[in-house]
Order: sequence, then C-alpha cells, then structure tokens
Amino acid sequence: MLEILTSRALAPRHGFFTRKGGASSGIFAGLNCGTGSSDQAEIVAINRGRVAQALDVAPEALVTVHQVHSADVVAVTAPLTDRPRADGMVTATPGLALAVLTADCQPVLFADVEAGVVGATHAGWRGAKEGVLEATLDAMIALGARRDRISAVIGPTISQSAYEVGPEFFEAFTDDDRATQRFFANGRGDRLLFDLPAYGLWRLREAGVGHAEWTRHCTYSDAERFYSFRRTTHAGEADYGRLISVIRL
Repeated sequence: MLEILTSRALAPRHGFFTRKGGASSGIFAGLNCGTGSSDQAEIVAINRGRVAQALDVAPEALVTVHQVHSADVVAVTAPLTDRPRADGMVTATPGLALAVLTADCQPVLFADVEAGVVGATHAGWRGAKEGVLEATLDAMIALGARRDRISAVIGPTISQSAYEVGPEFFEAFTDDDRATQRFFANGRGDRLLFDLPAYGLWRLREAGVGHAEWTRHCTYSDAERFYSFRRTTHAGEADYGRLISVIRL
C-alpha cells in the first residue's frame, strides 16, 4: 500500500509520498517516480500511475517539469506535452496535479484555498538560495493568490545532522547574507552541518507567507521510507530513486 504524508495546513488534496507501495525493485525498491533514473521506464510509469490514481487524476494530468536546480517557475493550465526546464509550478486549473521529485532536496507544496491557487516546488540548496521559493509565491500571486493567505509545507528532506558541507559552501551563503550563519553548526574538522529545512522556512517566512512548516521527516536517516541521494553516494550505489510530492485543486 502507498504511504502518503499530509499536512493539516494544506486543504487541497495533496501528498508527500514515501517509497512504500511501489513496483520498483533492487536499489529502487518501492515507489520510484524518477523518469531520469536508470530504473525500467515501464515500472516508473506504473508507479506514477499509482500516484495519479491516489490523487484521482488521469496519469497525463500528473504534471512534472525537467528540474534543473533553478529559480524558474512555470504557470500550468493544461497537461504538459513537453517538460520545461524549471523547478516550480503553479496552477489555478482544477484537475491538474502538480508534482515534484526529490531525494534529499526540499519538496514544497503551496496553497491559497480562497483564491483557488496551488504550487509545487523543488528547492535544493541552490534553488532556494537563488530564490525559487519567492518566485513560486510571485507566480501564485499573479494568478490571484494573496501572500498572507498562502500556506507552504516542506516535505521530507535531508536534516541538518546528515548534511555535511565544506567551508566554501558556508562562504557562498554568508557572503550573500551574514544572517545565514544561523543555519550552520560545527561538524568534524573544517566540516559544517547545514540546516536546509530551517533555511527554507526562513526564506518563506521572510517572504511573508501566511503559514510555513516542515513535516520533520529526514530522507537520509530513514532508508525504509525515503530515497536519499547522499545516502546512496555514501553507500557507493549506482543510482537512486526519486520521491514524489503532489498537490491538486
């Protein structure tokens, strides 16, 4: 059976799907929804079909983009025939399910219920630093949403205790804004630990959203439920699965 994490802060139908309940096997075992993985394409299609069914939409209405760690956001009004290069989507069209794929990066789902506008964003450190969260809010506002009515929820992502980075990473953030020092803790030697979800929440709250929260699930530390790029890298595995997070009107 599929395992779907939800938040009371998001009234529209949505879900942060774990890896449970999928058809993939081996290193992808579970609900791998990544068409960019080396998993069998027909198996990935089965997994995505199960997700679409769970959200009560046709498979073609499960919309994804070609994620590139950017701050680019697209407004979607119909199922996409070609996937644009972007990392955020917004829509005011009922029946479309916006979906992002992650394996440590932040999946962020947005909703303004009163305006009937939702959004979904893939926000790794690079995209978040470049402004993809704020760009998603701007795109929702362009469709009639209001900033102080928007709820934003960060799904399963890598937690600070598992996110070791080097001094150059620290400098890339603090050179832009000294206030970001708060998101780093000391690690071993010259290594530091970066708090990605806390950084995402800070960016969202600074942008003026009505509500922002993290589900508090760490992708790295729970191999039974989540895929993790970093865990796969540490294990020397050849590839990794992708989790899917979805919201629809």
